[in-house]
Amino acid sequence: MKRSILMLAMFFTLSTAFTSCREVNEEEDEMEMEGEEMEREMEGEMHEMDDDMDNVEEDIEDAANDAGDAVENAANETGEAVEDAANEVEEEVEGDDDY
Repeated sequence: MKRSILMLAMFFTLSTAFTSCREVNEEEDEMEMEGEEMEREMEGEMHEMDDDMDNVEEDIEDAANDAGDAVENAANETGEAVEDAANEVEEEVEGDDDY
């Protein structure tokens, strides 16, 4: 009788230990899967951030080019206006003015 009770107790202890280990392994696997999922999400967000930074860089380059073109056009127009004014003054001095 003692022997059968001890055998049942030992069997119960072993089955509990194996079940407990399996649950811990499942929790570890679940945590590992969650960690991998978080890593993938983080990589995706990093790629999106890199793309956004590239887009910002391109926008800044375009804005700088546009500003440079505007300055160049303004300088050309100012130069033409100065030349026109100089020609008018020269015509006034020489007396070739149409007025």
